[in-house]
Amino acid sequence: MVYSFIGFLLLFTLIGLSSAWRSRGTKEDYYLASGNVRPWLVGLSAVATNNSGFMFIGVIGYTYVTGLASIWLMIGWITGDFLASLYVHTQLRRATSASNEVSYAGLLSNWYGQKHSSLQRLIGIISLLFLLTYASAQLVAGGKALHVLLGWPLWSGAVAGAVLVSLYCFAGGIRASIWTDAAQSIVMFFAMGILLFVAVMTLGGMSAAVEQMQSVEGFMDWLPKDMVFSGWLGGTLFIMSWLFAGFSVIGQPHIMVRFMTLNNLASMRQAKWWYYLSFTLFYGMATGVGLLSRIYLSDAGSFDPELALPTMAQQLLPSVLVGLILAGIFAATMSTADSLVLSCSAAITHDILPHKIEKTGLLKLATIMIAGIALLLALTNNQSVFSMVIMAWSSLASAFAPLLIFLCFGKRPSQFICITAMLTGFTVALGWRAFGLQEMVYEGLPGILAGIIILYAGCFFRSEVSLRMPV
Repeated sequence: MVYSFIGFLLLFTLIGLSSAWRSRGTKEDYYLASGNVRPWLVGLSAVATNNSGFMFIGVIGYTYVTGLASIWLMIGWITGDFLASLYVHTQLRRATSASNEVSYAGLLSNWYGQKHSSLQRLIGIISLLFLLTYASAQLVAGGKALHVLLGWPLWSGAVAGAVLVSLYCFAGGIRASIWTDAAQSIVMFFAMGILLFVAVMTLGGMSAAVEQMQSVEGFMDWLPKDMVFSGWLGGTLFIMSWLFAGFSVIGQPHIMVRFMTLNNLASMRQAKWWYYLSFTLFYGMATGVGLLSRIYLSDAGSFDPELALPTMAQQLLPSVLVGLILAGIFAATMSTADSLVLSCSAAITHDILPHKIEKTGLLKLATIMIAGIALLLALTNNQSVFSMVIMAWSSLASAFAPLLIFLCFGKRPSQFICITAMLTGFTVALGWRAFGLQEMVYEGLPGILAGIIILYAGCFFRSEVSLRMPV
């Protein structure tokens, strides 16, 4: 088990390091791979970045506790993601070419060449804070997997992940991240697919598996029993929450930057095919494994639900395949962590500092520093992976998604309105969670709607004032 796991880690590291041969030594190449990445790589990289340790650890733990009702997380998330992409992705790639910006914050604040420097700095600061939280969650997920499967201390997986991510990000920047993401996504698919197949066959086939799941009281209900509101109202809010969680993907700098690296605009449809087909297949397998884990690990109160997948793998698979599962979990955490670390590095070197840093040596130094901070946060963490990821995800979406939507539809809100909408959106999201209202509705829903309302009102009154001004 240990040897197969180490073998996969070495493979990922070598792939990442090999990207140094294609490096052009420029800032644009370090953060955007010179905008020359093929669509299949963009799609697989986006899938690996999205399906992080949150999927292997958080979602499977949530499914273990919730049951079949967790399927709405998958349906809502993918549907919301797809609806957001119908117009945003193409406009995002077009604006990247027009603006020559290398960061998500730079693109949003200079979409029409308006140079909103205060807005760019604020986006950079918010990105840095919440992406660091997100990155630390990935390192925590890796630590949990190593702890269960190898008996290593919880901190060891976080340290190993941070070191490996630093190595290949130092070597090739986002190109290294994308290349390793593609390799990691393949391992993730194999790992989840093998575990799902073995779990079903061990129970005697699909019919026998479904029958045993139905024997667990309430486990196969279509909606969870702990909803704040019962009946159709509670069900609608529950489903809409996850729809908005998927819609929130356009507010995630580390995912959207993948589509900014695409080699040309005409390839966007192909990249999206790779992304959504892979996303749906992988999420479906993860949900299936989460449901089956409740059969194999029936004593729900005796262990951490977020350790369901590695614990289940130990029971069902030979050691060499357990190593594959561990590699899949670790690949998922690293494929997202490296993206997050690079986005944080870009936030510092391109968005927050008053003078942009152009030397690649300093860019790499910033990347190493960010990885170290993420590791420190991971080592001092006491929250679940699921909770940390959802908090970061919703906050970023509430801050950035409304502005991106308005920009894509040709609106030009003033810098003041943009900043007001951004602060309002993520304040509403954080306040919603602080008061425990996320149990009723995903906090990104009110956060995104609040930002949209501010932007709409600002654009409306601005246009009214312009119409009434004398010519």
